[in-house]
Amino acid sequence: QVQLVESGGGLVQAGGSLRLSCAVSAPMFRLYNMGWFRQAPGKEREFVAAIRWGGGIIYYLDSVKGRFTISRDNAKNTVYLQMNSLKPEDTAVYYCARDRTPLGPMLGYSTLDEYDYWGQGTQVTVSL
Repeated sequence: QVQLVESGGGLVQAGGSLRLSCAVSAPMFRLYNMGWFRQAPGKEREFVAAIRWGGGIIYYLDSVKGRFTISRDNAKNTVYLQMNSLKPEDTAVYYCARDRTPLGPMLGYSTLDEYDYWGQGTQVTVSL
């Protein structure tokens, strides 16, 4: 059974930093692209970042480029999201997700349909 568990969320002041982790309990983690999404109250879930199974290709939402960094440790079955210079508009529940296709081409990396397993989410709140 595939399980994704996020951690690291919390309350931080604007300009601060948080590091989210997503531990994946599933075989062959190293073969799957991974993504981070977020959902603010009253809004649709949106793409934040994605990383290829080997780590060599990374995509970001434009508004987080230069502030967020996605990475993965295949030995630990974990994907991370380092978030710096946080802004109030980054407030949301953050979710990690696993691509539905091993060694996938990442053609739909920013779409919800690209992913078949999701974590429960971790709340990030950025105050002024």
